[in-house]
Amino acid sequence: MFNYLRKRFTSHIRERSRRRARLVSKDGRCNIEFGNVEQSRFVFLIDIWTTILDLKWRYKMTIFISAFLGSWFLFGLLWYVVAYIHKDLPEFNPSINHTPCVENINGLTSAFLFSLETQVTIGYGFRCVTEQCATAIFLLIFQSILGVIINSFMCGAILAKISRSKNRAKTITFSKNAVISKRGGKLCLLIRVANLRKSLLIGSHIYGKLLKTTITPEGETIILDQVNIEFVVDAGNENLFFISPLTIYHIIDKNSPFFHMAAETILQQDFELVVFLDGTVEATSATCQVRTSYIPEEVLWGYRFAPIVSKTKEGKYRVDFQNFSKTVAVETPHCAFCLYNEKEAKAKEKKGYDNPGFVLSEVSETSDTKM
Repeated sequence: MFNYLRKRFTSHIRERSRRRARLVSKDGRCNIEFGNVEQSRFVFLIDIWTTILDLKWRYKMTIFISAFLGSWFLFGLLWYVVAYIHKDLPEFNPSINHTPCVENINGLTSAFLFSLETQVTIGYGFRCVTEQCATAIFLLIFQSILGVIINSFMCGAILAKISRSKNRAKTITFSKNAVISKRGGKLCLLIRVANLRKSLLIGSHIYGKLLKTTITPEGETIILDQVNIEFVVDAGNENLFFISPLTIYHIIDKNSPFFHMAAETILQQDFELVVFLDGTVEATSATCQVRTSYIPEEVLWGYRFAPIVSKTKEGKYRVDFQNFSKTVAVETPHCAFCLYNEKEAKAKEKKGYDNPGFVLSEVSETSDTKM
């Protein structure tokens, strides 16, 4: 038992040491860090709306609660100051004929409660502003206007956060692995993508970027150099009918960056394939983008995806997501170069070629038989 656990732990550590750094995680998050931007942080305050929307929920709720509690307490202090200056508090022993600026403010607690009632427009009727003080009337108007602004901004931010199309992307899933096999007589890289909702993505477009480190002829090293990868389905890569899982593929031809890779060398390559799916949400008409990535260990050479769509006896189409990322081994050339050489060799076998060095000489026939 101890030896088994030790082997598992050793293999896990070895696997972590071999794990490659990736720019885009499997769920689409970008793993990138920005440094030395302290001098430019004020630009985030200029675009405060986007900054608030991009915050995580725990920070957003902290700001939401702090904005309301802070404004209630601040105006509560101001109401207390007004009552203190006008000598409305019980410690000043006001006379029976004394008219306070605000009825029934006896301390800081009651001033806070009146501030809350004013800004939230509860209006219990026990505490109210009188016409005795112009300062109190101005403060009431100012708090009411500022309260509407805070309510509009914070509630709008919460609603926008909930309804962001980014959440719609959670119901679009990609296969765990990409596979390389023959499709239509061509060597292709295939990926499976599925929409988990019955509502469609309108105007869907899918494409990819291959990220790798390249060295230019001038000797410049470019990290995360981007190469376009064209993905298609049988009906094209524009306006996908995304009602059922689709298998998208990239043809590995002479213009493909995968052309010089082989089954034996692909694991030694250093690249990251990022796949993007853009579309418009049918329910909200908002655009969204779904993305994922594949590293060499997640590209299986010589496999294809198992069937996932079937038809029942009742005439309905059934999608079995148990086989969504399941792969099946198939016979596949170990490199694209070999496949195209094989095709050229077979094409040459069907053709005849003239040999210019071959000369046909005529030989006269003579008869040695004498009658």
